[in-house]
Formats: sequence, structure tokens, C-alpha cells
Amino acid sequence: MPDISDSLTKADEPHFTRPVPKSAGAQMRYLVKQLKTTKAVAALLGISQRTVERYVKNEIKQPKPALAARLETEVRRRWQPLVRKRAREQAARTTGLVIETRARFGFTAAPGTTDDGRMRRITQHLPPEYARRLFAAQDTGATETQLRHITAEALQEIYFKDNGARAGGLLVEFTDIDYVDFAF
Repeated sequence: MPDISDSLTKADEPHFTRPVPKSAGAQMRYLVKQLKTTKAVAALLGISQRTVERYVKNEIKQPKPALAARLETEVRRRWQPLVRKRAREQAARTTGLVIETRARFGFTAAPGTTDDGRMRRITQHLPPEYARRLFAAQDTGATETQLRHITAEALQEIYFKDNGARAGGLLVEFTDIDYVDFAF
């Protein structure tokens, strides 16, 4: 199941001003620079300290697929924090987010209305207040359920209720996510 947190992190990438390191040695050196010790990098990646040292010295060049994926993920998560912060602040202040998702939306509404969930593909601009809430929740370590709840609330208010113009008592359930992508 796609993660909202991962999608928010991936949305930062178009704002990067330099490419992310490609080789395993360059990625390891970057992580060592960020975390200050090879021991910390080893603990983060679940490998031995000696293995980290060998990657740093380019004695090992090709990591196993599982390690390569973890390494790539950790480097991307830490790459250009100031650029990422500046882009997120702008989204939270002025531009907001665009969400594109395909998921099952179910409804709790007034009696006599249809509340059967169905798959929908939605592309919607979310105002800065929801971007601010999503980024703040992600930064404080919110769970995927909490992020999904904020996203469902945003789509409920902006897409389904049209900013309060219709469907006053509608509550939206955001489940069975096929994919979710953010842009800002």
C-alpha cells in the first residue's frame, strides 16, 4: 500500500538543485558526513561498521539489492534539507499542494443517500493550511493513519463538500489506496 509520508518526501525531489549521489561509495560517504560516524551509519542500515568503511573506501562497489534500496532511501530522505525546507515553507505559506490519488472513497451521510464506497481517481489542489498540517504531522513523526486522516479531511472539505457549498453532514473514508502522489 502506498505511503502518504513517502509520497510527500518524493514530492520534494523536483526542487533539488543537485543530483542525488548515484554510486554506493558516494552515498555511504554522504551518510557518514551527515551522521558523523561510520558506527551510526552501520546501525541505520543494519550492516557492520567495517562494511561501511569498505564502501567509503570504494573497496566494495556493488551492494546487494536490499542494501542498495535502504541506502538510496536514506540518502534521498536526507538530501538537501535546506532546499526541501524552503520548498515546503512556500507550499505551507502560499502555494499549497496538488494531490493525485486513486482510492476507495466511502461516505457517511444523511439517511437515504448512497454511501457505498467506490474507486475514484481524484486530482485536487489543496490549500496551504492542509499542506502545513501534513508537513507538521510528518515532521513530528505522525503515523500513516494520522496522515491518511488529514488527507481524507482535506479531500472531504475541498473536493466533496466544495468548501462548505454542499453536502454539509458528509464524512469521507479514504481507504484501499491504489496510489497517491503529491506535487508542490
